[in-house]
Amino acid sequence: MRLLLDTHIIIWAMEADPRVRSISERLTDPDNEIYFSVASLWEMAIKVGTGKLEVDVAAFRAESLATGFLELPVLGRHIEALGGMPHHHRDPFDRLLVAQAAAEPMRLITADAAVAMYGNHIELI
Repeated sequence: MRLLLDTHIIIWAMEADPRVRSISERLTDPDNEIYFSVASLWEMAIKVGTGKLEVDVAAFRAESLATGFLELPVLGRHIEALGGMPHHHRDPFDRLLVAQAAAEPMRLITADAAVAMYGNHIELI
């Protein structure tokens, strides 16, 4: 299965936060492809700049890749998928992750109930 991790989920996964315990087996299952989006790195960089997050984004990216997670670039078809989306969520990064998951297709793993409103390709933990 192809899984895309919401920004907070990839952070929690890399920190071995107990909040991802419910999906830990799926994250280590060799049959699953686990992705993080470049949009999540962008979101992190913005939050670092505003003082809302303390992380070295370059090191975080390198560690995520070393863990075996795959990087998903933002492509034109992802932006096109934003066009027809309802406005359940105002966060542009979350909306882009939803669009990426729909366009690929893959399941987006999140803990955000507002993101989960976008359909059956979203999995709420």
